[in-house]
Amino acid sequence: MSSPIEMTELYDNALLGILQHVGNIQDFLQIFFGFLYRKTDFYRLLTSPSDRMGFPPGVAEKMVLKTFKLFEKLAVHDRERAMQLAEEAKAVPPAVQELEVQSQPEDAAPAEVKQESTPVSASSTEPATAADTETQRENSVQHAEGEQPTTAPAAAAATAAAASSDSSTAAPGQSSFQSNPDSYNGAVRENYSWSQDYTDVEVRVFVSPSIVKGRQVSVDLQSSTVRVAVKEGASERVLMEGEFAHKINTENSLWSLEPGRCILLSLSKTGEVWWSAVLKGEEEIDVNQINRERTMATVDDEEHAVLDRLTFDYHQKLQGKPQSHEMKVHEMLKKGWDVEGSPFRGQQFDPSMFDVQPSAVQF
Repeated sequence: MSSPIEMTELYDNALLGILQHVGNIQDFLQIFFGFLYRKTDFYRLLTSPSDRMGFPPGVAEKMVLKTFKLFEKLAVHDRERAMQLAEEAKAVPPAVQELEVQSQPEDAAPAEVKQESTPVSASSTEPATAADTETQRENSVQHAEGEQPTTAPAAAAATAAAASSDSSTAAPGQSSFQSNPDSYNGAVRENYSWSQDYTDVEVRVFVSPSIVKGRQVSVDLQSSTVRVAVKEGASERVLMEGEFAHKINTENSLWSLEPGRCILLSLSKTGEVWWSAVLKGEEEIDVNQINRERTMATVDDEEHAVLDRLTFDYHQKLQGKPQSHEMKVHEMLKKGWDVEGSPFRGQQFDPSMFDVQPSAVQF
């Protein structure tokens, strides 16, 4: 059996269309419960054993509360999970610190080896013997008698722990990205964060507090590539460079500097596609975990007209009045209703005589 989330996702497009039409949750709920009132036995009470439709008193209300509590519990679980992941991300140091530990030169003194970022550093082995030194000469640091070196198995364990930490923090990262407006529907990378909607991408390239003037910044935006650098004295430091995962519209793209904070790149997409990455070769996000709903601002005039017509038809149907396709056919019939030679000439036009199907009219 499908989960509640999977089951409700099947109807997202239809429900989203209704929500966009009415504009707020309160009216959306009125439409939903109004449908149950008008088209089902949801509000009918079973008052006698002979009744075949309806529910016992209080049962319908309990069904609503049970469903509300179900999704409330899921929402609470999502919030707790996001907080837990955020705490874990703060507690686990970047993997680069652990890699630096593993790459200590062979002539380094044992006292200078620091592995504060992983519990493996606290592990120890038996004192080194002459045979141990001979066996590990090419793979470990020389240690004096009585000291406790980190052996190859311990180093391998440290590497495995680092990989495990990376996977545990990277896999669920999208939930934390979604809670940050600077990485909504995007991600946070080493030098920048990015977010997107249906038509645009925003990239914030981090800069130091000393970068406060536009002349300290060099930005080259092309349809397929980007290069962002800051000037430090006579030299430049590149912060972001590479090929876009998708082409951009350079005419509608621009950049600006938020002094001491970031360089903001506002990129216009050339196609209506959700990006999984800004640059080719970088880690991709799972677009199935982002919010892919379109806002009304992204709907063109033709689609707006269709939505307006559907809204009009919906309200007309609620009032028992002709819908747009029926009105169009009625106008055509009225023109020939009373012309000479018509069998209906002299009679009042009666639209109830005609059953007009929506497929009979093209808009």
